[in-house]
Amino acid sequence: MKLPVDGVQAFVLIAELGSYRRAAESLGLTQTALTRRIQKLEGFLGAVLLDRTTRSVRLSAVGHEFLPLAARLITDFTHGIERLRTTSRLGVGDVTVATVQSIAFRRMPAVLQAYGRDYPQNRVQILERSGALVTEAVRKGEADFGIHIQQEADADLIEDRLVRDPFVLICHSGHPLAGRREVRWTDLSGTDLVTLGGASGNRPRVEAQLTAAGLPPRGRFVVESTPTALALVSAGIGAAILPAALKGASPRDDLREVLLAEPVIYRTISLVRRRNASLTPAASLFYEALKSALSTGCDAFGQRADSECVATLR
Repeated sequence: MKLPVDGVQAFVLIAELGSYRRAAESLGLTQTALTRRIQKLEGFLGAVLLDRTTRSVRLSAVGHEFLPLAARLITDFTHGIERLRTTSRLGVGDVTVATVQSIAFRRMPAVLQAYGRDYPQNRVQILERSGALVTEAVRKGEADFGIHIQQEADADLIEDRLVRDPFVLICHSGHPLAGRREVRWTDLSGTDLVTLGGASGNRPRVEAQLTAAGLPPRGRFVVESTPTALALVSAGIGAAILPAALKGASPRDDLREVLLAEPVIYRTISLVRRRNASLTPAASLFYEALKSALSTGCDAFGQRADSECVATLR
């Protein structure tokens, strides 16, 4: 038998007011309905809590013993409900997001800055993962949601497309190709390239395109993270093939982005969450902030990937 919380509430109120009538009025009940609550509670406890006559109501010996516990129970329950309501209304709480590293490194800071300003009481944990591991972290519940390279439809997950990024050649400002608006893949012959290896979700597409252009599928320098690739390029060690950073998220002042064309290829970045699991208020607010900041617009090169503009981070 479940604890009849409404009966405990009724008992505490009768004890405080000393009257069935006043307690019933306070709760908006008939005295008959109030009596049924008390009887149900007494049946649950197996003891009489209130001695009632036609003129008065008094606590029984067991009622005197039970009252402090009942009062604490109702107080803790009421305060707990109020905390939950406040959390829901204000979006208070912790958020864990799994994301591909390029998003964490180049675009997340602007969104975090705005979210942190609006919700200073919340803590955000960022799990940097490769695309497949982002999905796995979300599936296992290690993250509230994730940002990953869009994959084939999964019945257990919901994806919201954010942005389609064109791949670019990132080179030092002094590089021979730095002043060009675009460069063909075949023009990369003779250029020391920095490419991503390991579990990068971009690796198969880049390697396939290099092969199609008659070039080695892997660059002279193979690294596992975007920051490392950019550090090598900044030091004048080759030019990196990476997704575009987009306006407002330029990687470094000394670097230039040159669109890789003929063909232009894209990666699609999506938000991903579990289909049958609701986000907490805090996670939902951050999810919507990312969706708004990274969606709608055109890319840094004025390109359209399809019938819609490619997203721009303003």
